[in-house]
Amino acid sequence: MKTSAGILLFKREKNSHYYFLVHPGGPFWKNKDAGSWSIPKGEIMPDENPLERAVIEFKEETGQTIEGEFIALSPVKQKGGKTVYAWALESDLETSGLYSNTLQMEWPPKSSKMIEIPEVDQWEWFESEEAQRKINPAQAAFITELEKILNELK
Repeated sequence: MKTSAGILLFKREKNSHYYFLVHPGGPFWKNKDAGSWSIPKGEIMPDENPLERAVIEFKEETGQTIEGEFIALSPVKQKGGKTVYAWALESDLETSGLYSNTLQMEWPPKSSKMIEIPEVDQWEWFESEEAQRKINPAQAAFITELEKILNELK
């Protein structure tokens, strides 16, 4: 079964929490919005450290390196069966200079035609309630869990 690892970047402004989410690139995702966004993440290879993979994927999907005090969150299982491991990190990130690596994909499906697409085509900060609507439904649990942790730390 596939597993992925990613980073839920968050920041606090006034009395609100904001979450950094990415939108997948390519024609399949072009007009999809609610439920289509994700934390920056990628597939974990066998014998690979999941947190190291999460940090690498963040760089691949944003062009930015991150470091700090990572908060481990409980893994979630997405509808397709993939398990996603995540760590939260409090940090701010300017979205204007971000860029993603690209990948080759067959499009249209079964056409044997290959196109190059960005892995991520949008990056945005969302306030908690909107982030919950935008993110993949299974990954919304990361936001809920993190907010519970942050409330307990107050």
